[in-house]
Amino acid sequence: MADTVKQQAASRAVAGEKGARPERSVRVVMLALMIAMLLAMLDNMIVGTAMPTIVGELGGLEHLSWVVTSYTLATAASTPIWGKLGDLYGRKGVFLTAIVIFLIGSVLSGMAQDMGQLIGFRAVQGLGAGGLMVGVMAIIGDLVPPRERGRYQGMMAAVMAIAMIGGPLVGGTITDHLGWRWSFYINVPLGAVALAMVTAVLHLPGKPRSTARVDYLGAALLTIGITAIVLVTTWGGTEYAWDSAVIMELAAIGVASLVGFLFVEARAAEPIMPLHIFRSRNFTLMSVIGFFTGFVMFGAVLFLPLFQQSVQGASATNSGLLLLPLLLSMLAVSMVAGRVTTNTGRYRVFPIIGGALMVAGLFLLATMDTGTSRLTAGLYMAVLGAGMGFLMQITMLVAQNSVEMKDMGVASSAATLFRTLGSSFGVAIMGALFTSRVQDEMAARGGAQATAGSAQLDAASLAKLPDPVREAYEFAVASGTHAAFLVGGAVAVIGLVAAFFVEEVPLRGAAPAPSPAEESAESDGAEEKLTERV
Repeated sequence: MADTVKQQAASRAVAGEKGARPERSVRVVMLALMIAMLLAMLDNMIVGTAMPTIVGELGGLEHLSWVVTSYTLATAASTPIWGKLGDLYGRKGVFLTAIVIFLIGSVLSGMAQDMGQLIGFRAVQGLGAGGLMVGVMAIIGDLVPPRERGRYQGMMAAVMAIAMIGGPLVGGTITDHLGWRWSFYINVPLGAVALAMVTAVLHLPGKPRSTARVDYLGAALLTIGITAIVLVTTWGGTEYAWDSAVIMELAAIGVASLVGFLFVEARAAEPIMPLHIFRSRNFTLMSVIGFFTGFVMFGAVLFLPLFQQSVQGASATNSGLLLLPLLLSMLAVSMVAGRVTTNTGRYRVFPIIGGALMVAGLFLLATMDTGTSRLTAGLYMAVLGAGMGFLMQITMLVAQNSVEMKDMGVASSAATLFRTLGSSFGVAIMGALFTSRVQDEMAARGGAQATAGSAQLDAASLAKLPDPVREAYEFAVASGTHAAFLVGGAVAVIGLVAAFFVEEVPLRGAAPAPSPAEESAESDGAEEKLTERV
């Protein structure tokens, strides 16, 4: 009987070794995935810096917003489809296809001869980018159990920080020395490295080719619904008034399409986004928290540099560096939270702490005015960054832990989609409030004529204004950011409330391995119990 117990213990140990993937190989794969993730995140940052030069050469200033909008639309609309295709046909091939499409879009964008071509090619890029983000998250979900995933959170947070800080700097340097077309061509060498590394080092379990039909109707309705919603948030208050016929029609189309989508998904044999994943309380809560995290984060990234440039006189050239307090705080906290999650398997406290810090950071930022120092603003940003650090990766980890492995792709895509939609709403709503407040304040202080046509002036335009008008504008921008962050803080409270309802469901994956002494004691104890029974 003792021999039997020892043989069973040995068998379990061997099985654990076979099932475990060497940490070194996982790190190599993670490096390849992070390069692909960097591609998708870095692109918009680089291109944003190059846009004035692009418009100067290609013309079409009236279509400028579409260069960004076409990319965003294609990314958001394709995200759920990429996730489902990965679940059906295997992640590696689908992920490699997304990289290739992204690179084709990059090369074509660099070759564009007019603004219409650039907008179309940016949409191709966006299609690939949707697959990059979802592919990275879903592959990590396949390779690394949730219990062990925390140790890699720092890598993902670092990629985000590099993109936000390095993007504007790289974009400006490339545009000045190589020309704006290289803002797109730079993706090719990075993408080639990612393509080669993923092909060589990523080995996922074989997946039989699915015979299920793709839910084309569901995909079409979801695409139409997302497109209409993103256009409402992008155009509302800027291109068209919120109560205009165009915005109302788009809103009606969006709602009708999404209602039809729910109806189709409830009956589809292989739905694009299975509704049963929302039966999990934690998955639904993480989708809500992810939405509001995206709402706050991208709004903050938009308005913080604007405040520091317009009110505190910081240089626009190093705009990415202005976010260092926020990004470094987010990176450090994300790494600590990841390690604690890996070591303890517990995570429920992190969304609560993160939500509380995010609310506090936003309300602190809402107190900034023309007399706020850069040090004070940096401390407030650090508080907000710490809150985001607790939330950014934990939301994806818990969402993936809440579904079966066969739904990993759609769970990753749904979580990514809600964060993307949150960012779209955040930028639109906070931006509309900011613009309205700036214009109202300038009108009240008699500077509306001097700043007519834009609520956001660049450093060169600001320097040309008379001193009284410039001071009025600084006050107006401070007032606008106050309104934007106040609303952001109020919205973040909803995410904090949702965090209190998260359940502590055990994370999939083994706990830290016991020491040899513990294993020996365990085996001897089991042997003694069996001997007593015999």
